[in-house]
Amino acid sequence: MKVEKITAPYGSWKSPITPGVFSGASKILGGTAVDSHGRLLWLESRPDDSGEVYKRVFVAGCDPKIIQSLTEPKWSPKGELIFISDREHGYWNLHKWVESNNEVICLYPWLAECSRPLWNFRMNSYEFTQGHEQNMLIPCSYRQNGRSYLGILDDVESSITVLHIPFTDIDNITLGINCLFVEGASEVLPFSPKFIEFSTEVPGEFAFGYFYTPSNPEYKATRDEKPPLVLQAHGGPTFESRRVLNMSIQYCTSRGWAFVTVNYGGSTGYGRKYCERRMGKWGVVDVNDCCSCARYLVDSGKVDGERLCFTRDSAGGYTALAALAFRDTFHAGASLYDIADLAMLRAETHKFESHYIDNLVGSEKDYFDRSPDRSPINFVDKFSCPIILFQGLEDKSVPPARARKIYAWKEKGLPVALVEYEGEQHGFRKAENIKFTLEQQMVFFARLVGHFKVADEITPIRIDNYN
Repeated sequence: MKVEKITAPYGSWKSPITPGVFSGASKILGGTAVDSHGRLLWLESRPDDSGEVYKRVFVAGCDPKIIQSLTEPKWSPKGELIFISDREHGYWNLHKWVESNNEVICLYPWLAECSRPLWNFRMNSYEFTQGHEQNMLIPCSYRQNGRSYLGILDDVESSITVLHIPFTDIDNITLGINCLFVEGASEVLPFSPKFIEFSTEVPGEFAFGYFYTPSNPEYKATRDEKPPLVLQAHGGPTFESRRVLNMSIQYCTSRGWAFVTVNYGGSTGYGRKYCERRMGKWGVVDVNDCCSCARYLVDSGKVDGERLCFTRDSAGGYTALAALAFRDTFHAGASLYDIADLAMLRAETHKFESHYIDNLVGSEKDYFDRSPDRSPINFVDKFSCPIILFQGLEDKSVPPARARKIYAWKEKGLPVALVEYEGEQHGFRKAENIKFTLEQQMVFFARLVGHFKVADEITPIRIDNYN
């Protein structure tokens, strides 16, 4: 193999020991693996003549195979190339490359997600082992209906055996000596969530979430009272909420609040078609689905329709701010270093996510047409309910000036509060600030929407326009 020095497209990286089979036109290189014969494979994203970027799996010395949404390529003990793709059925399934005729086959087609988005690094969703008949078995983790499972896939029989484990969420698996190590989490006491499915504003479409009812063994609500609700939208926004223990949620439910996390259209874990709902529609689909979830819980008698709150940070916080600016479903909100200006996000985001926004809102022309109307920062006058803002003063992704502009709506006479943290960036790191944020959000919601005093001894911060 020829060894030479190449320069990446951006001109920022050079290596004197890079194989000459790599192309300088590549956008992304990764997923390298070497088999027992010394053959090298890697993933490569490269634009074609039209400018469309395709992902290929390359084996040194062989023709590349174009695969959509490919991840986790590995050589099996038998020298076969195995990888995960949603190329046929719209779900990330395990596939095999048949070298003799350059053909790709799906090992077990089903409506399950066997991996996560490729921007999660060092994923290991499957391994290789042998059965009693020396046939190849593939232990793998997968997700269906909002939870993770662990299965053993038989390549020859094209069948899968589900292993019963106590985990509802699995990240990675690793093969040991006569054992399998699993990185997992579960739902545990004091309360486990209920998986919910609800209708969206698009006829025939559904979205999903996890609903937690209030739970505290020392207290009981009156028969006629329905609990107030805190709704949370996950970040990313191409991520998903998962069914695992979250002490921040338990903090709310143990103090009388119902809580729901929403996997709106565009979330991963439900197949390609579901994920593509938000393509070009960030700020529309996610907002509509969160509002639909709140209405579903009200209409089904689970929560009080007059006490609905919305919270989240970063990308999920953008959904929260957009819902507060453009809809009248919620009665209070909390904003943690939230994205409020889409034009600023495109202009100032870092290299790794520099074109991510094109998928979420649109290409350059569409983006500049759509982003002003979807940026809550441009519609401060439309906010009509109380809000509390938490902001790090060293945040480079969302500058403090954005939070201060929203805080200025106090001139309208609405209750509003702003907390700024020295030394914090995009995502709070100091334990005392995380604790303070959680407590003050709880007190803010309880005073202005819940209309009750929390049991904890917490000194509330000053709220403008509120006695």
